[in-house]
Amino acid sequence: MSLEEEVGRLLREQGLNLAVAESCTGGLITHRLTNIPGSSDYIERSVVVYSNLSKTEMLKVPKDLIEQCGAVSEEVAKAMAQGVRTMARTSLGLAVTGIAGPSGGSVSKPVGMVFIALAGEKELMCNGYHFRGSREEIKCMSSEKALEMLCRYLARGDKSGARVK
Repeated sequence: MSLEEEVGRLLREQGLNLAVAESCTGGLITHRLTNIPGSSDYIERSVVVYSNLSKTEMLKVPKDLIEQCGAVSEEVAKAMAQGVRTMARTSLGLAVTGIAGPSGGSVSKPVGMVFIALAGEKELMCNGYHFRGSREEIKCMSSEKALEMLCRYLARGDKSGARVK
């Protein structure tokens, strides 16, 4: 069973639904999830929020948070996950922000730096990574780690308060 199939099975079994906010992956996570037949049972919506303006307008990420921490940061990733979950009124919000390269990096935030966040009713988590490789490889690794995070979270079970009204 593929990772996407396992995530779908767990979401369906637990009666949960998902919204995704993608920046550096440009929709790759959602593409992978929606390749599974029946994914409309648990995927509510997805947004590609590539610009800072889209993050603030669509997900209500505070502009000053982006200015203080940068769009590629744990704080912004968490705000994106919470923002997409709130906007879509879903059980879970998954978000990714990063620098896929080959340009755009700096000493403090190099190419390959990625933050992935997951927001649930009672939990908010974020992992940071520094991937190496081409732009496409960084996007693929980011989508894989996002799905792994989601799968591990769902495998823990006991997600009370499934769907948010």
